[in-house]
Amino acid sequence: MVQNVFYRAALNKAAGLMGKRGRMVVLLSQLAVKLSAVNRSDLSIQVAREKAGVMMRLVRSYTNGNYKAIPWKTMSVILGAFIYFINPFDLVPDVAPVIGLTDDFSILVWVYTSVQTEIDKFLMWEKASLQLS
Repeated sequence: MVQNVFYRAALNKAAGLMGKRGRMVVLLSQLAVKLSAVNRSDLSIQVAREKAGVMMRLVRSYTNGNYKAIPWKTMSVILGAFIYFINPFDLVPDVAPVIGLTDDFSILVWVYTSVQTEIDKFLMWEKASLQLS
């Protein structure tokens, strides 16, 4: 998937978002809107949405300054996946019936898996933070 020209372009855009809190918040909003518009009951789609939700919480915590224990490169990879997902013109255009979002969800799941160690650290931090409150 790294050979995907559209994902590489999304990664380049993601690098430009680092440190720009407002732009990251807008990206999270756009992602939330697009994810909520996907109403498929397909189990694989539901799993991908859950993984995207975890990554969204991670980015939100990072953006708010609550969680900084993540390498900038990992954050860029996650933001790149979000940019790819919200862009309707990618490897398989989103307007293509049935398969239009397949590549988008594939990128989200691939990124989640590739940064699993960092996500696990975030989930442990998140759980500990919730226990403290």
